[in-house]
Amino acid sequence: MPVKPVLLLTDLFLFALFAAGLVYLRHVSRTPQLLANWRLALQRPAAGVAAVILGFFLLVALADSLHFRRSGPPHPASGAPTWSVETRSVLDAVLEPVASRQERSYSRPLAWLGFRKETFERDGRPVRDFPRLKFGGAHLSDPQSQWAGDAALRAAAGFLYAALGFALLALAVVAGLARSAGEPLGAALARAARGGTRYPVRAMLLTAGLLLLAIGVIASLSTGYHVLGTDRVGASVLVAAVKSVRTALVIGALTTLVVLPLAVALGVTAGYFRGWIDEAIQYLYTLLASIPDVLLIAAAVLLLQVKIDANPALFETALERADARLFFLCLILGITSFTGLCRLVRGETMKLRELEYIQAAHAFGVRAVAILARHILPNVAPIVLISTVMQFSGFVLAEAVLSYVGVGVDPKTASFGVMINTARLELAATPVIWWTLAAAFVFMFLIVLSANLFADAVRDAFDPRARLRS
Repeated sequence: MPVKPVLLLTDLFLFALFAAGLVYLRHVSRTPQLLANWRLALQRPAAGVAAVILGFFLLVALADSLHFRRSGPPHPASGAPTWSVETRSVLDAVLEPVASRQERSYSRPLAWLGFRKETFERDGRPVRDFPRLKFGGAHLSDPQSQWAGDAALRAAAGFLYAALGFALLALAVVAGLARSAGEPLGAALARAARGGTRYPVRAMLLTAGLLLLAIGVIASLSTGYHVLGTDRVGASVLVAAVKSVRTALVIGALTTLVVLPLAVALGVTAGYFRGWIDEAIQYLYTLLASIPDVLLIAAAVLLLQVKIDANPALFETALERADARLFFLCLILGITSFTGLCRLVRGETMKLRELEYIQAAHAFGVRAVAILARHILPNVAPIVLISTVMQFSGFVLAEAVLSYVGVGVDPKTASFGVMINTARLELAATPVIWWTLAAAFVFMFLIVLSANLFADAVRDAFDPRARLRS
């Protein structure tokens, strides 16, 4: 079926950021000091484990950023091709078998009955009981006796397929180690098994294996059940959680992309030139820091929403409107969050400005632009990198808080904040509807914890004092 590629605002910047990351990796490979620092960071097992988890979530986000429209029936008058108004992604196509099996309302994880009692006919008589689900466990003729064995059989099948995939992955990695070290395959396998490699290959492979096993078991169970249950409208909670990964990474990455140029440019300028320039920049970020972030973000988001509602012709689909709100939320969050890093860069620049080699450059008449480019920026770069990586998880949590209070992403956009906001009322139900909050918590916990562990390793590798302590 012909498809038409669609590039959203956040898609454009996400792929641009990915390309910038590849360029930075090339720069690191050509800079011995940077390469040594990154190697030191990745030699920590916690950093290797975090890198594998973050890499998996990045692949999910990239798959959810490849958007397209399917072709529709030709125009009846002109015969020209038409395109569906629904914009989908590659991840949507992968999850379609699960997402299309929608129930009427809530259901527990792996259940075959609805969550609440309903009135319906059974054997020609009206009864009030828990109804059978339309898709979950529909293949079971006697769920009471068949459910446990069927679920175990499906989980075992998924486990075996995932274990086979892990064995092939481990064999490929060990073969690469053997080739690079010039040793037999058995010796490389034994070295990796006892943790004798330069990088934590064993920890990374075990993490990748656990991810594969979890994916295999969940995918196998999803063919007959709703693994994480369904929400109020009967949609799969698993699909909502997986789709929320892209929103979290977009918020973290694009907001960081907004913070960096503002904080670095203003901080370096204020710390180097001082005088009235320093006073003006200090007044600017002090003024912004004095306004409560939530109020400023809420006002900006509400004004943006009024603008979007007043100009519906600017966007062809609801997804493009929601994406525009997500994009501008990143801008607003970045503009209100650069003050901390700006202060840090300003203080470091003021300290560097007084060093002897900077004063010597002044004495020889070197221009200020050259001093900033050759001496100041390279020396503040490690601090900026450490702060940036550590702020990423903060921005992911900020989106959850903002969406919880109703000023975050569009309510139709899949995000952890929207899921938590939905779970606020569900937790008051009797019995408690806990699986929506649990799914959002687990996915967000994995992203934030991995980002924090990776940030700790980067900080210890790039900060000489922390490196000595560790």
